[in-house]
Formats: sequence, structure tokens, C-alpha cells
Amino acid sequence: MKYEPQAGAVKLTMLLSGTVFLLMMIFGLVLRASQGNFIELDPAIFYQILTAHGAGMVGSAALSGGAIMWYFVGKYTKLNPVIYWLFLGLFLAGVVLILGSVFIGEYGGAWTFLFPLPAISGGAWGVEAAVIFCLGYVLIGVGFLLYYLEMGYRIGKKYNGFSGALGWRYIVNGDLEKAPPPTVIAAASVIIFNSTGIIFGAIVLVASIVNLLLPEFAVDALLAKNAIYFFGHVFVNATIYMAVTAVYEIIPEYTGKPWKTSRLFAIGWALVVVFVQLVYFHHVLQDLVMPAWMLALGQIMSYASGIPLIGITTFSLCVYIKGSGMKWDLTSKLLVLSVAGWTIGSIPAVIDGMIAVNKVMHNTLWVPGHFHTYLLLGEVAMAFGFSVWLVRGKAKKTANNLLERLTFNIYALGGFGFILVFLWSGASSIPRRWAVHLEEWHFHSQIGTVFAVGVVLATAVLVMIYTAGLVRRETKK
Repeated sequence: MKYEPQAGAVKLTMLLSGTVFLLMMIFGLVLRASQGNFIELDPAIFYQILTAHGAGMVGSAALSGGAIMWYFVGKYTKLNPVIYWLFLGLFLAGVVLILGSVFIGEYGGAWTFLFPLPAISGGAWGVEAAVIFCLGYVLIGVGFLLYYLEMGYRIGKKYNGFSGALGWRYIVNGDLEKAPPPTVIAAASVIIFNSTGIIFGAIVLVASIVNLLLPEFAVDALLAKNAIYFFGHVFVNATIYMAVTAVYEIIPEYTGKPWKTSRLFAIGWALVVVFVQLVYFHHVLQDLVMPAWMLALGQIMSYASGIPLIGITTFSLCVYIKGSGMKWDLTSKLLVLSVAGWTIGSIPAVIDGMIAVNKVMHNTLWVPGHFHTYLLLGEVAMAFGFSVWLVRGKAKKTANNLLERLTFNIYALGGFGFILVFLWSGASSIPRRWAVHLEEWHFHSQIGTVFAVGVVLATAVLVMIYTAGLVRRETKK
């Protein structure tokens, strides 16, 4: 099935995502430079930039992941382009509200909007700014729910319901003819767990907005925290689970071997649906008022969550690459890096999920170390790998030149170095979210800043490569 008519919206989305990735990385560079005492930044400004950086990076990862999944699901079933444009419009409207609340309303309560912080700013921002920030999130959530409803309806209709789209029937009967492709199984899985997460997020957001406007409307703080972290953790994970469809669809072009659905693959994604929704409990291991069974479950799920990833996608990728004579260019390198980064990022996450470690390390820079591995070397690398492929296709003569080799090497080395400094800082008990660092912590931040410069420069080149390819492709039409 041809799906090129959808490509225009997706190309625009990837351009927007890449540009915002670059801008948010510059924000991150400023934050690390401030912590390293290279520059002086007012703490209020620091927390505003931190809020924009967190919301912007997660939002761009979700937007790019959504675009990738929409593009490839469109290969197997017809999707309504009007829904995609509506999704994109609501998303951008939400972004405008969020940026306005941060840089005009001076909101600095972090991207998690943790209750009751938005209402208790100590005069740093007004209630209006907090309300606008939450409304921005609501618009983005509504856009994603429309996106998922459309996609879920289409694949459910084609594959005889969600049990068919998820491949669960194939698990039982093993009939290869009835097995959906890996991209459809991934999409159906994401639709289930991220729709659930977004609904929880929408409920707590609306409750928070009502509380902001009518303080007498009571909200249970512990229930709100669980809903917020459930939404946030599921949503962040969904970004990479959407983007991994690029690996399933593009890598076979290089290996000459299609990425096939197997019973093990379907079982792995069935586990993902469950694990992604339960692993968030490791964010509340320090809440002693939580039921003991939830804390135990959080630890167990943290151990188990990496099994489907490593056992299915990572292992399969290695099998597909081995002996394939795959040509290495910017696209293939970025996609393989993304799976490696995703896999490596699961290791510090599992360590943080241990109660004995979590109670000491969770509020240190160890945690940004693990989720920056997921994002910087995982989802973002997938997004740029897809972007280059989108405007170029499989490697051509001009691909993999000196500039592109240097760009990839700097991005990979800078990314790994930047993340290792976070982990080293966490192991040294340096706290996260502190605007001002003690003098003995400056050295860590300064090294991190140097690596961040490399990542920003490489990302700028990746954005230019994509933009130039997009212009050339459109000019030839």
C-alpha cells in the first residue's frame, strides 16, 4: 500500500521535532554550564529553563515517535490524514501554552507538574501560569487520544480486533498467515498502555486545574502523585516504543531480511503492555505510606522490564545484522545506536529500582543519567535515523561522507560521555534539580558541559542534513 500522501505531514513533524530537539539541548547545555559555574544564572530562570527543557524534550520525543509510528502503520492500513493534522495542531497549541506559561508567566514547577507545587510557588509564578501550563498538557493529551483512537480503530478493523492486532491469537494458534507485522503489534501495544496513561494524566490535570481555580476543591496528594508519575513514566516510555517501528521497518532494507513476527515477539510485546504500566512504582519507593506490596512490585517490575527489550528487539537486531553484509551509513548507524542506547539505559534503571539503592540514589543525578540514555542515545537517535532515511532512503553515493562520519562519532561519544558524567555524579551523591552546585561539584558539571557542546554541535549538523535533504527532495518534485 502506498502511503506517500501521509509523508508531507510527517516530514514537517520531523523538521519541527529536530529543531525543538536542538533548542532543548541548548537549554540543557545552559543548565549544565550554570551548574559548572561557567555562567551565572538566576535560580528562578534556571528552573524555568529546566521546566521548558524537560517538557520540550519529552514532547519532541513523543511527537517524533508518533510521526514515525503513524508513517509506518500507514503502510499496512489506511489512516485519516485529517486526524493527523488535528493531532499536530492540538500538540502545537499545547506547546504554545506551555512555553507562554514558562517564559511569560515564569512558571518553573518542572515538567511533572507535581501536585501541589503548581499552586504553591512562593510568589515565583501566579496561578494563571500554572493553569495555562496544565491546559497545554491537556491539549497535547487530547491530540494523542484522537491519534490513538484513529489508529486503534483502523488496525482493529483490519486485524479482527485488538487481540488480532496484538498478535495474541498468533500466540495461541501459531498461524503465521494471521500474524500481524511487528509494527502493527508495537502500535497496538502502545495504544493500550499510553492511552491508559494519558487518561490518568488528564484526570489529575483537570483536578489540578480545578484546585488552582477553586482551592477549596480538595485533591489527595498521594493519589495525585501516583497518577502523575504513572502518566509521566508511561508517556516517556511510549515515545521510544513508538519510534522503534523505524528499526523494524528500515533495518530490513539494509540486511535484506524482513523483520518477521514470531510467537516470542508477540509474547514479548504482551509483557511490555503489562510491565510499562507497573514499573512506575519505583518512583514511589521512598513513599513509606505506600502499601508494601506496591513497593515490592515496583522493584520486581524494574528487574523484569528490560527482559522483553533485550530478549526481543536487541537480540533480534544482532541476529539480523550478523552475516548480512549490511552497509553502514548515517541512518543504519543511528538506528543501531538507538537500540544499543535503549538497552544500556535499562541497566542504571534496574539498579535504581533496587530499594536499597533507590532510597539513596533516586534524588541524585543518577536518574537523569538513566533517562538521558533512553532519550539521547535511544529515541532521539531513532528519530534522526528515520529523518535521514525519510529524505534519502537507503544509502547512496553521497552518504557516509567525512562530515557524516564525524557527526555520528561526535554525537555518540558526546552522548555517552554526557550520560556517564550524570551517572558518576549520581554515584557521588550529587543531587538533581539543584540550580546552584557546591564548589566540589563543579568539576562534574564542567566535564558534562564539554560533552554537551559536542552533542549540540552534532545535533545541529543532523538537523541541517535533514533540512537540506528535505529541500532537495521537494525541489526535484
